[in-house]
This record gives sequence, C-alpha cells and structure tokens, in this order.
Amino acid sequence: MSTTPTSNPHLDFPADFRGAVFRPGDDGYDEARAVYNGRAADSGPALIARCTDEEDVVTVLRYASAGDIPVAVRGGGHMSDGLAMPGGALVVDLSGMRALSVDPETRVVRAQPGVLLGELDAATQQHGLVVPAGTVSTTGVAGLTLGGGIGHLMRRFGATVDNLLACEMVTVDGRRVRADEKENPELFWALRGGGGNFGVVTAFEFQAHRVGPDVVSGQIIFPGDQAASILAKIPGHMADAPRELGLLIAITDAPPLPALPKEAHGRPVLVLVPVYTGDPETADKVIEPLAALGHSVANLVARTPWVQANSMLDAIAPYGVRMTLRGGYLPALTDDVIDVLLERAAAAPRHPDASTTFNVWCLGGAISEDVDEDAVAFSREGAAFLWEAVTMWQAPEHDARYDEWAEATLAAVRPHALANGYTNLTDDQGEEWRRGVHGSPEKFRRLTEVKTAWDPRNLLRHNKNITPADAG
Repeated sequence: MSTTPTSNPHLDFPADFRGAVFRPGDDGYDEARAVYNGRAADSGPALIARCTDEEDVVTVLRYASAGDIPVAVRGGGHMSDGLAMPGGALVVDLSGMRALSVDPETRVVRAQPGVLLGELDAATQQHGLVVPAGTVSTTGVAGLTLGGGIGHLMRRFGATVDNLLACEMVTVDGRRVRADEKENPELFWALRGGGGNFGVVTAFEFQAHRVGPDVVSGQIIFPGDQAASILAKIPGHMADAPRELGLLIAITDAPPLPALPKEAHGRPVLVLVPVYTGDPETADKVIEPLAALGHSVANLVARTPWVQANSMLDAIAPYGVRMTLRGGYLPALTDDVIDVLLERAAAAPRHPDASTTFNVWCLGGAISEDVDEDAVAFSREGAAFLWEAVTMWQAPEHDARYDEWAEATLAAVRPHALANGYTNLTDDQGEEWRRGVHGSPEKFRRLTEVKTAWDPRNLLRHNKNITPADAG
C-alpha cells in the first residue's frame, strides 16, 4: 500500500528542529516508522520528528499547538495497537532520547523515554538493582510506565507506577513541567496509568530495588490435556505462595524446542513460567510444588541471571509481525473461566506462519495489597488474574480471520471479567471500555479533569483516549 499522501503537509516545519525529520519517500522513512505491530506499516505518518533532546520536543509541540495539529508519540513503539505511527500523523519520535543514569546510593534511576527495558535492566544490574517493569526487552520504558507496568516482579514490588518517583513533561503548548507528589500532584496521579493523554514525558525517575544477579526461572511444560486440572489448582497454590514468586501461565501450541519430545511439537501445551527472586537456595521449596501440579514433559527451570530471566519472553514477541491483542482482569480463575479460555484456545485459527497464546498472569502480593486503588490512575481493584490473548501472523490476507477470532474471544470472556483493566495488554475495546478501565467513575472524572486542564484540545488523541470535558 502506498504511503505517499496526496499533498505534502508540514512544509513549514520549524527549521530550528535539530533532530532527524522523515517524510514519505525519504531515505530512512520506512525504518523510522517500523513499530512492534507490523500492521502499522499499512499506512504511514506524514512526518516523523525524531527528537534529540527536550528542546526538540518543545519545538515540535509548539509547532503542533500553533497549527492545532494532533500529534502521535513514539517511545519504544511496542504498543500492540500501533498508535505510535498512525497514518497521516505528525509523530513526536522519542526513540533517540536514551540517556539513563543509576544512583547506587539512593537507588534512584533516571531514564529518558527512548530507553528500552533491556537497556534498563542492563544498567541497573551493574549495581545489583532492578526497576519493576515489563517482560520483553524491546518494550519502551515510556509506554509501559504510563500505562501502569506489570511483570515478573509485581507480586514483590508492585506495578511500575508504584515505583515511579517523578516525571518531567513537555505540555502540548511547549512548556516544561515536573510532576511528583509535591509538584503538580494531580498530573502525577494521572500519569501513573492514564497513558500518554496529558503531555510528552521526557524523563522518568524510579525507585529501584535489590535483586540478583541470579534468580530462578524458566518453563515447566505440561501436555494440553492436563491444562484444566492444573489451572484449577493455581488459585489455591498462589494464595500461599511467597511474594518473591512471579508466575505466568501460557496456553499455546508447543514450539519445536529441543528439550521437548518431537511428538509434542505443535500440540497444545500448558506452560508455567515461574520467576523466583528470593534466595536461590530456597527456590526448590517454591518451584517443586508447581512442577507437582501435573506430569510435565519438560522442566526447564534453572538458576539464571536476572537479565536473562527477564528477556526469555522475547522469543514469543517478535518485532514487526501482524498481530491482535485482547485482555482484561479476572476476579477469579473459576471452572467456567477455565472452560472458556481452553475452548477459545482450541478455536484459534491455525496457520504455519501464525501463533496464538493465551497468557494468564497471577496477581496478588504487592500489586494487589500495598497500594490504595485511588492512589494512582492505574487500576487493579478486584483483580486476581490478568488474561491476554495474543495472535501473530505474517500475511495481510489473514487479518479478518484473526480479528474475528479475537473479538469472539473477548465476547466470550467478558461475562467473567472486570470492567477495570490494564490498558497496555489489550487493544482498545471502545468508548465504554475506556470509561471503566481505570476503575471507578470518580477516577474517570479525575482523569477527564486532568486531561481538560493539560490538553483541552485533545491534540494527544492517538492513544487509548480520554476526551477533554469540553469536547464531550
């Protein structure tokens, strides 16, 4: 599909912008617009402004504000909806802003919005520290944080936003502001889960924690016919599990791993992915009961460096393929929910160039118990588990088939799910969903007030959008 617009917009783009500028047809344009979801390549932005520093961000936003031009924001480009590079848009590209510093004494970590999680882990682990974040090394710190941030450490240390100390932000009219508990506290509240609705964050400050260098992690793989039985045992097991244990459950078709018998390749499997960050010497007492929930075909759990443990999911999150993602919170993992998940997994379209995975994340511990629901915009009230269905494929002609399956899956799970949810691990589910995903009506009202105060014209609308009050 052609990406060349019928006219050449932004001919008046500021000459004092110091970063790289890409328009359709320019050398490097296709590389610059590549993001996680390959479907975004079907249409291209009108102009990508790759910022070198905060001053460049100011320049772009003042230009956009003066012309009443909506802008999209690209950090790591890892959001499944591809809204970092919308067709015909003006894009503020932050991927080149990757400064990162770690203070080993205060354990304060400062990161610019182009930093990727693999870079964050590598830098903090030099000092035996971690920032609780996501699970794929190519994820950008900016989008992950602004949406809430969950991962293997959430049961021990909470969500990423629970460990966020401050943000530096450029407003839509080009002003620099700081948001923390004392300065612009209502904005800071909204930035912790409200997404990129309020301004362009140019620096994040986090409180890091001591973990590593080694943890115990890996996969325990069971045949698919044991899935229902094992899933039914998980709630009781995790109720007594230590906070140091993070657990992801995957329902998928077995990849051709050398550790798996050949007869298992391509067959349905249930995979437990434990990450234990307590004393490695005590790991067996925690991991062995998990393995005993069924009869596994492979147990690949081992002592590994944290950086390796927190990138093991990279293999199932390739950059640039076509995809859909749906998900939400579950108050319980009941027999009815288990039946729905397994039925929808079995009904997934299958093609040699495609894969479908149901992930179930176990919450509890710090993310569920240590932070009041109203303390930040990110909601988690009532959530015991988080489900996500991820389908990836290569050929555009399969789009409709997988989209239909994803929507049918969402409809099947919805009666068992909560109205609130985690915005990062699902594509947008529509206006009603956006009104409830952050929790109570009061929280949505607060978010709307912050949006109206900081972006009244909704120039930052290429996101899971909170509409300003004046715009209805």
